[in-house]
Amino acid sequence: MAPSIRLAPAARSLFDEPLAIGVQGLGPRQQVTLRTSLRDETGELFQASARYQAGDDGELDLARCPALPGGSFSGLEPMGLLWALQPQKPFWRLVKRDVQSPFLLQLEVFEGHGERPGRLLAQTRHERAFLRDGVRRVPVRDGRIRATLFLPPGEDTFPGIIDIHGLGGGLFESRASLLANHGFATLALAYYQFEDLPQKPNELHLEYFEEAVNYMLQHPQVKGPGVGLLGFSKGGEVSLAMAAILKNIMAVASLNGPVAATCIPFHYKDKTIPSLTPYEHKAKATNSKCLDYSDVLDDPFQAPGNQSLIPLEKAEAQLLFIVGQDDCVVKSEQATEVCKLLQAQGKENFQILSYPGTGHCIEPPFFPLYPRGSHPVFHKQAVLGGELRAYSKAQVHAWSQIQAFFKKYL
Repeated sequence: MAPSIRLAPAARSLFDEPLAIGVQGLGPRQQVTLRTSLRDETGELFQASARYQAGDDGELDLARCPALPGGSFSGLEPMGLLWALQPQKPFWRLVKRDVQSPFLLQLEVFEGHGERPGRLLAQTRHERAFLRDGVRRVPVRDGRIRATLFLPPGEDTFPGIIDIHGLGGGLFESRASLLANHGFATLALAYYQFEDLPQKPNELHLEYFEEAVNYMLQHPQVKGPGVGLLGFSKGGEVSLAMAAILKNIMAVASLNGPVAATCIPFHYKDKTIPSLTPYEHKAKATNSKCLDYSDVLDDPFQAPGNQSLIPLEKAEAQLLFIVGQDDCVVKSEQATEVCKLLQAQGKENFQILSYPGTGHCIEPPFFPLYPRGSHPVFHKQAVLGGELRAYSKAQVHAWSQIQAFFKKYL
């Protein structure tokens, strides 16, 4: 029997779903190298490989067989060939722009454990999709709002979440589309550098975000009485400011979001939260020729920076702070400090999930680690932080916790 690759699900799975991988038809205890490859929408290649030895029966099941040293990872890691994917081009991030088409994953089995691949024994392709069958993608151009709404299958009402991305502008749909597969009506909201929105805003008006909250609450398929917010980086900071100042927000999950206004001040009616000023000269050089920007802002807990602290004591929403302890952009202690302040005021509406070995970019499961890349403000190569194995575990855990949090409070 010729070797063949066995996958479950066989032909197509969701990007955040585990994939069971096995090889059958090998010789007893045969040594092989497995390789996965994926090209992003610009054609850039991501790859991972691992060395294995088949069982006495010629079967190889990645859920039971540990990877041997010498590949992208070692040990018992059934999903290692997905979470260890790394770009061939340095500092390149895997981004999904068109969520209506899947990524195509190629799996190959090669003979032996050499530095160069041996003879090709088996290969197959598998689609990693972002939309479950029946999930609807609805472009939203309502008033000033520029967004995309993802609705789960069916005519029911669903808990509503607004997903807000970090600095960099544009409209990012990948996380919102994946959340909709899990039963949430999710609005991926752009707030600058998209269509007719401001290119480089000098201030962020919370009235724009309030419009998005009202849009969701008026939608016949969004279950009230309030909405949830999921924000990453600057989007986490925006979400926390919304919770402190706007009504109808029930739950906020902030992924490595600052707890003070940074770089762009907030305005709402007659209120202003001034922003902390970043000082580029405070950046530290590292061995990797990338800069560490973790200390470029004033301390938001000390004057004069405390003027920029978001008044979270006014928030009635439940707050979930998700922090990477190795974040080199936003200091992970900020969330701990703000929770101490809330506790001192008798508040109990907060919790923290803190992940060691995890950097700034915490994405849904199986997105590759992005430890170094362009800084969102200074546009120079920056350390973002993170270590491959710890990060991959944090992604899976945080994603399940985010869903449980929103199910509980929405």
